[in-house]
Order: sequence, then structure tokens, then C-alpha cells
Amino acid sequence: MDQTTPSTVRPRENVGTIPAYVPGKPPVARPGLTAYKLSSNENPYPPLPGVVAAATSVVEQMNRYPDMGCTALYDALAARFGVPVEDLAAATGSVALIYQLLQAFCDPGDEVVYAWRSFEAYPIAVSAAAATSVQVPVTGSGEHDLDAMAAAITDRTRVAMVCTPNNPTGPAVSHTALRAFLAEVPPRVLVVVDEAYVEFVRRPDPVDALALYREFPNVVVTRTFSKAYGLANLRVGYAVAQAPVAAALRAVSLPFGVSGVAQAAAIASLEAEDALFERVEALVGERTRVLEGLRSAGWEVPDAQGNFVWLPLGEATLDFAAAAGEAGITVRPFAGDGARVSIGEPEANDRLLQLADPSFLPT
Repeated sequence: MDQTTPSTVRPRENVGTIPAYVPGKPPVARPGLTAYKLSSNENPYPPLPGVVAAATSVVEQMNRYPDMGCTALYDALAARFGVPVEDLAAATGSVALIYQLLQAFCDPGDEVVYAWRSFEAYPIAVSAAAATSVQVPVTGSGEHDLDAMAAAITDRTRVAMVCTPNNPTGPAVSHTALRAFLAEVPPRVLVVVDEAYVEFVRRPDPVDALALYREFPNVVVTRTFSKAYGLANLRVGYAVAQAPVAAALRAVSLPFGVSGVAQAAAIASLEAEDALFERVEALVGERTRVLEGLRSAGWEVPDAQGNFVWLPLGEATLDFAAAAGEAGITVRPFAGDGARVSIGEPEANDRLLQLADPSFLPT
């Protein structure tokens, strides 16, 4: 045997650098308490009207493959958002589209610029593509530093990702700031506008990502049915991009990845948007109540534009998470940084406010 030949089967070197994705933990039962999961930014409401019936009708056809071309879903999305079908790509959640985009557009060693802390899957997806992460720190208020991100772009940069609202810190970028950023980015660099929580945004000058995709050919908009639409278990998301980019995303997609059940549920959810917006407004109202309660207790909480709040706990993060568990709510801790807490049922939110004693505030 050649001495340079490995004696065991080995994956590519980049596989060993992939950080583990840590999902939100389920709630632990506590005597006398209803336990609530506030660790995964799930929608606390049941499926929208008509969704269960639409999904069930397809379950009865589970012996057949789904429509790999997502024809009916693409038609519904095209009609809803006024975009060509050719500019759409669907996958198992918007996170899958990010994986596909990096696979399609990054060679080993290419750079991907994104804010940090931001969505936990970004460094995983970058490492899986054998690309290189360039992490630009968020500001002290948890916002994207778009000027610093533009300055971080080099000749090796292929993709820049803007998570707005930013998960887990909460703030959303403005349309004016994002458009100015795009004007600075070389046209050869793809810019992903990750809008998993777009339905919850209530800030002034909100991003109109579809207008930006029409103006800048290098913009890709990713969205999901997991959050506001409440289809987290079914895993379906979509991208809007210029036709050549969308075609590349579809080319590297997993065949039959989006199930027929997910497609039917997504279409039915689009048809129930009146009920959707009522629920979103209720969650936004609860978000406002939680923010006001936290701030009145002395917490400096970043602006929250998703369905969650960010508590900058620093070294007290794990202690707070443990105390939350004892109170019957699970939160998503990021050790040494802070905890992300989803907006859930009013009783769950009440528990958070009762728990958020100033003694946990970092000194």
C-alpha cells in the first residue's frame, strides 16, 4: 500500500470543522405547571383554517411521489408575490436553500460574509460547502453593521448573508440601509436577504426585499412557512431570485425534497392569510407587552422584530436558562452571550416576565 494512502475511510477535511447545530430543547414537565417551549421560535397557534384538510388529502396518497417541480406551489407563490415562476425555488425550509446556494456558488476556500451572532446554521452551511466564514460582529444593540460587512468583502467573497430580522438578537435592517449596502457590494457577490421572520416586522422603513431583487440581480430572498405560517414540522421554504440563480438552486436540490403534504399545506396557508395576519398581529402585541415588561424591569433588550426577544445575559445565560426550566419554560441559551426567548402563549410570556428579575442582569 502507498504510504500516502489513508488506512481508513475519511470524510473531507471540512466535515470535521462543521459545528453541531443545537436545537431548542423541549419543555420539561414540572409538577403543577403547564410547561411551555420557548426555545425554537415556533408559532403557538394550531394550523390555519383549511390546512389540516388539505394536508390530509395528500396523506392518503403517500404511496406516490410528490410533485418534484412544486408546480402548484410555485403557481400560488407567483400569484401571491407577483414574480415569475422561473424565479422561484422551494426546499425543506429556507435553511435548506442557504445550504443549496453555498453548494451551487462557492468553491472550497471561497468566503461567505455574515453578521455574528446571527443564525446558528450559517457557519454550519459554510463549513459544509468547504467555504470560509467571515463573521462581522453585530453592534452593541444587536444590529447588523452593514458598513463593516461591506468592508469585509474581498476578491474571495462569493456570498454575503443578511438575516433580517436577525436571529437571535432581533433587530431588522431598514430598506434604506440595505439598499445602500447593496450598492456597495460587487455584482459578482450574491447577497442573501434571509427573511424567515418578515411577517413580524413593524419597524419604520421596512425592507422591501422583492423590490431589491428586481433592482439588483445578485439578490436572493429566502423565506419560510415555518414561523408565521406555523408549518415548522413540514419543512417548506422558498427563494426568490433572478432566473439563473433560481435555476442553480433547483439544480442542486434534493429530488422530491418538499413533500406533497408540505406543498398542499403551504398553498392552503397562503389561501388563509386573513387568519394568518390576525395571529401575527396578536403575536406582535404580545411581543410589545413582553418588551415593555422587560424594559420596565431594567433590562436593556434590543429591538425585537421577529417572534422572539433577546436577553443579553452574558455569563449569567446558563443560570437564567436553568431558572427558566424550573419555572416551566425552556429558552434557547447561547452560553456567554445571552438567551433567545420565543413569544408564546400569554401564560408562557407571563412566566418569562415573572422570571426576568433584575438579579440576572449582567454587571
